[in-house]
Amino acid sequence: MRNNYKTVKGHGESEIIIQKSQFITYIERAESEEEAQDFINKIKQKHKDATHNCSAYIIGEHDHIQKANDDGEPSGTAGVPMLEVLKKRALKDTVVVVTRYFGGIKLGGGGLIRAYGKATTEGIDATGEVECQLHHLMKVSIDYTWLGKVENEIRNSIFQLKEIAYADLVEIYVYTKAEDEVKFLEWVTEITNGQAIIDTVEKVFLEFDVV
Repeated sequence: MRNNYKTVKGHGESEIIIQKSQFITYIERAESEEEAQDFINKIKQKHKDATHNCSAYIIGEHDHIQKANDDGEPSGTAGVPMLEVLKKRALKDTVVVVTRYFGGIKLGGGGLIRAYGKATTEGIDATGEVECQLHHLMKVSIDYTWLGKVENEIRNSIFQLKEIAYADLVEIYVYTKAEDEVKFLEWVTEITNGQAIIDTVEKVFLEFDVV
């Protein structure tokens, strides 16, 4: 299971004009090829009157699904440069569609490659990127006499407090990076003199903005 990866924040759009042609970029997350194709078809339906609806997507932990479609543009001048931008930005589980309305001026092969690459880059920038980091959600069960100290220590630590539940014992839920779980166990054991019961609840990805 991957620990950290980059993807886009979610849905995003941008628009540029190059030599009177309008390029509208649509970005979305997709965790399967079916999701990617559904998104592409949705944009194609929205812009049925467009000259071209070119697309590219990259999906999977090891980028094992990669597709590019020129949708009528000269071979290799649209989908491939779009896919190359996704790869250079090291994005995963991302689909992009660039809709073109022809403005009457031909761009040539090199011009098309630059245009579709720029449209994709600007679309990603407008959408924003996040880093998904694998965390373990830990449950720390302690007697109420320990609550003040443990809560204060956690709030001032590198670990992220999620919530506190009040039952027979106090249950404190904390996110820790996957690689820091052992450190967390040792740390809580030390500050509670071994009086805490510590369990791993689940593994989850938390998202952090990429600046």
